[in-house]
Amino acid sequence: MSRKNEIIINKFLRAYTMKKHGTIKQIIKREGNLVRYDRDCICTAIFGAQASGGKANRALAEELSLEVENSLVGNYGSNSTPSVEEIQDIVEKTLMEKGHVEIARAYIIYRNERARMRSASVSAFEVTDNIPYKKIYEVLCWNMDHACLSIRDLNAIIDNGKFPELVRDSEQRYENEIIQCARKIMQRGNEIRVIIVSGPSSSGKTTTVNKINDHLLGAGIESKTINLDNYFFSLDKHLKDEFGDYDYEAPESLDMNLINRHLVMLLAGETIKTPFYNFQTGKRTLDVHEMHLAKDNILLLDSLHGLYQPMTASVPDSMKFKVYIETLGQFRSEEGQFLRWADNRLMRRMIRDSLSRNSQPEATLTHWHYVRRSELKYIIPFITTADFMVNSALPYESSILKNKVFRFFPQAMKLYRDNPTRQDAYIRAKRIYEFLLPLREIADDTCIPTNSILREFIGLNRPTE
Repeated sequence: MSRKNEIIINKFLRAYTMKKHGTIKQIIKREGNLVRYDRDCICTAIFGAQASGGKANRALAEELSLEVENSLVGNYGSNSTPSVEEIQDIVEKTLMEKGHVEIARAYIIYRNERARMRSASVSAFEVTDNIPYKKIYEVLCWNMDHACLSIRDLNAIIDNGKFPELVRDSEQRYENEIIQCARKIMQRGNEIRVIIVSGPSSSGKTTTVNKINDHLLGAGIESKTINLDNYFFSLDKHLKDEFGDYDYEAPESLDMNLINRHLVMLLAGETIKTPFYNFQTGKRTLDVHEMHLAKDNILLLDSLHGLYQPMTASVPDSMKFKVYIETLGQFRSEEGQFLRWADNRLMRRMIRDSLSRNSQPEATLTHWHYVRRSELKYIIPFITTADFMVNSALPYESSILKNKVFRFFPQAMKLYRDNPTRQDAYIRAKRIYEFLLPLREIADDTCIPTNSILREFIGLNRPTE
């Protein structure tokens, strides 16, 4: 019997056994949560171990993951709920028993490295406390009060025709936070000269800056806005990776020397000429827009890295008011898995980049590892230095985002599933696809206000493709 036929027969027998006796339905995560069992997670982990050894083979990883599943049922029973650690032990045992010693060693190294990364993450959290617990609790309470905690809740709201009401209430909640922020700024009187609005990619900084500006103007305080995105170096000044992709997420991709020089000049009452960055071409043009700041004006900065100290080192801290914005959503699946804040923002950016930055959604997905790396190093650690925090997550937006990007995730899963260098994109696409799958989508976005923060990403009533 050929090896190929043997594999096919073994797959059939295992599939028959699982169908007859059932398989594991749930597992216990390290933090104690119950989540749905997914054999593909085992396959992806084995595939990752193979890739680390330079011998990635998705078909073999699938075959071995089936062996692991069979061993799990044999060891714990089809109605059991094994822990992640128990599953990993079975993976190691199965790989060794089946004679895949090199893969087993690579998996052990892979497992230990992941454990080391988790440990470092936990340690960093304990020191910096980057999780805004009080704010998250407020968000959770708001969702409870408006009966939109989960996908089931949102589906019910849509089915009952109450979606426009949820949109209205969600928008008002965000507006109230902007009002609170503006009031806190005004309480500091003439001391404040620079307001910095910072936060990770696609959190809604531009809209937030504009709304703060509107509220200050309504109170008789004039401000001027400077978008630091125009201080990007031209793309040809950046190195490319092995995929031909540019890493323009690090603060060093911005001309910080020019930024600081211009800040000093503006606060001294001098006139500057800001550059202009064209995201379509990736080119920066110097000395484009003339700008002057009057003595009683406030300067508004919109920047990913606004809280990164070297970005505004030339301005004394006493003259700054720092706003941090993030999609602090507390929206979960029926299995209790919360939509990750980064996944929420990824969907926003996939839409925005395709509309205004000449970038296909798949390109945004594969570039996201740069985004996350920069956020974790240069943005999120400075959350504790902020004077005010804004939650830009809208409990209704997932149903709108699904209509615009959902179709790209199955394509991405198929495209990157067997590519060992794109496993991060595959895992993200699969995670978001499975989260959104049971959610009702909304194609008609006319109930969303034209000044909504979501319009920054989906545009003004654009027809869906």
